[in-house]
Parts: sequence; structure tokens; C-alpha cells
Amino acid sequence: MDHHDAYFIDTEHAELRTRVREFAESEVSPRIPAMETARTVCRDLSRMIARRGWIGVTVPRTYGGMGAGHLAKTMIIEELSRHSGAMGAMVQASQLGVAKIIHYGSEQQRKEWLPPIAAGECLPTIAVTEPGSGGHVLGMTSSAVRDGDDYVLNGSKIYVGNSHVGDLHGVVVRTGPGSAGLSAFLVESDRPGFALAPQRTTMGLHGFSFGELLFDNCRVPAANRLGAEGDGLAVAYSSSMLYGRANLTAVSLGIHQAILDATTAFCAERQRYGAPLAGLGSIKLKIGQMQSRLMTARLAAYHAVHLLDRGLPCDAELMNAKLVNVESALDSARNAMEIHAACGLFTDRPIERYLRDAHHIFAPAGTSDIQLLRLGEIALGTAKGSWSSRLADAVRREPTPVP
Repeated sequence: MDHHDAYFIDTEHAELRTRVREFAESEVSPRIPAMETARTVCRDLSRMIARRGWIGVTVPRTYGGMGAGHLAKTMIIEELSRHSGAMGAMVQASQLGVAKIIHYGSEQQRKEWLPPIAAGECLPTIAVTEPGSGGHVLGMTSSAVRDGDDYVLNGSKIYVGNSHVGDLHGVVVRTGPGSAGLSAFLVESDRPGFALAPQRTTMGLHGFSFGELLFDNCRVPAANRLGAEGDGLAVAYSSSMLYGRANLTAVSLGIHQAILDATTAFCAERQRYGAPLAGLGSIKLKIGQMQSRLMTARLAAYHAVHLLDRGLPCDAELMNAKLVNVESALDSARNAMEIHAACGLFTDRPIERYLRDAHHIFAPAGTSDIQLLRLGEIALGTAKGSWSSRLADAVRREPTPVP
């Protein structure tokens, strides 16, 4: 058993970690140079990962999913991110698309969409952010207007994870004024009036896409609406809180582990003053700090999703896990670059990729300042509700079947 499988891990989880790690080593790692060169979405590998059934890790078994819960999901994303932050990000973004259907989909929508998602035949997304409003969800202007049995969508969404590989977009748009005027819709990628803006080149996460969706009189059946009119804000917030923060935490955790792995290997092989670099006290201090950060970050990550799996209140723990993991991964990336010195600036070593990829996890689902503001509200007793309490039944892990 891996040394960090002492955190809330049972045999089922340990075996899952091993399967994902072996897949990542054999199938993901060899494709990284090509993804770094192409700097565009890697559709083939995204589909290959989906076909493993891992997008359906939190999907109930009655809909063809694994029903394995959020700790299992965290480990899948972590192990993929340990090799490729882009592929970890692909799985985490798909999981956001899963969340909206589990939380707010009708029984018919669950029966229609969850089985193909669990089988890897459909990659879902969630699309909330707009170019003119950023994280200000209520500032969105994209709209849906009722027309008979349909809604007609117009506008655009930006920074949509899996934009250029997704099959089913969960789109939150305005159907009326104010906070009660947002609604969510399932929009298939082949619908007339739907289009993708060209994928833009990014600093990191090469192989992943987070681009722009365009809607020009895109007609969607009313049956594709998630929940009632006015549920859009809840769809957006609950997905971000209960899935987004946990998922991005897992990506940061995997990148953090990779940073430490690469740095300790470098220090063991690199010679200074006739001995390995690892023998220098100043280097051991930096590595010890990285190790301490990683251990603390993993505890925060696993503890939060362990509570989520049990259906216990954990909004604060999810916020803190994202904050601690993102900040500590960035701090360790800087330490790693200091230790590598000039060697870290060349692409024949992965450390510069880890640094670039780690920065991509900072903003989604709330920057560190946002997490601190919300944690401050919890400390002051001014926080507005608890999503983990409201949706406890939807996020609680299924009991493991008895053989």
C-alpha cells in the first residue's frame, strides 16, 4: 500500500489508485511530449480516459456508474494529475458536468444521460462564466427565451472546461431579472445555433480545453431544462462548491506530488562538491518544507471529501482544501524551481510544466482571496447556508455492495 494511503483509505480505494497510476504511466505519460508540442486539446486521450468509466465515479450504480464517491474521485484526478495536469483537469471538468445532472436532473434526464457518461460515451461540461462578468455570476447577460415547447439561447460562455471535447454542455443563462432569473439547460454540442470559438493557446494544461461557447438563436427543448426556471444559480453554485473546489484540490494535489517526486529525483542524481545535491543541508530544508506542505495539503483534501462521502456538512473544509492545496503547490513549485536553478528552465525536465500547470488551478471555483472571504464569513457566523447540508443525499457515497 502506498504510504499516503493511510488517509481514510480502504482496500478498494488502494486498488483503484493502483489501476489509475498504472494507466497514467503506460498511456498518459508517453503522450505528454506530443501534447506539449501541439498545445491543443487531446481528444483521443480524453476519450480513452472516459472509456475507463472514471467520469462516472460518483454516478450511482443504478445509472451505470461506479458509485464510489468523492474520495475515489479525488484519487483518480490526483493520480492522473501526477502525470498530466491537463488530463486531471479534463476529468475534474467532466465531473462538474456530472454534478448538475445528479443534483438537479429529472429522473428522465438521469436515465438518458448518466449511463452514457458513465460508459465514457458522453463528456459533459458546465458553462457559467461570461467574458463581461467573470466570477460575478449575476452579471451574466446570455439569455434563454421561451418559445412554445423550446427555449432560444443567445450569448456566449467562456473558460468552459472541456469546451472543445464536450458532448453535453450544462449552460446557465438568464431567463428573467435578478438572482431568481437564472436557469440551466442541457445543450448538445451538435445543436444548430451552437458553435465553438477557436481554441486559444494557453500557458499550461496543454491537452485540455477551456474555451468559449457561442449561442446564436440556439433552440433547445424545454425538456432539456435542469430543474425549474430560476434554479440556475443553485446549479452553478452547488456544482462549484461541492464538485469544483474538491476537484481542483485534487488536481493541485497531484501536481504537488509530481513536483516533489521530480525534485527529490533531481537532488539524488545531481552532484555538488563530490556528493549528491540532496546532501546539502539547505536543500534538505527546502525538501522537508515541500514534504510538510504536501502532507498537510493531502490531509485537508482527503478529510474534506471524506466528510462529503458521509453526507456531513463540509463547505468550510472544501474551501480550505482548495485554498491550502493551491497555495502550497505554488509555493513548492517555486522551491522546486529554486533547487533546479537553470536546469528548471528547460523543457527536457518536467518541473517548468508543473509550475505552469499549477497556476491554472488558482482562479477556477474561487481564487484564494474568495476562499478566505468565505471562511471569514463562516468564522463570523454570517455565511449564507450550507450546500453540503442541502444536497447531502445527492453527494453521500453509496454503500459498497455485499458480495
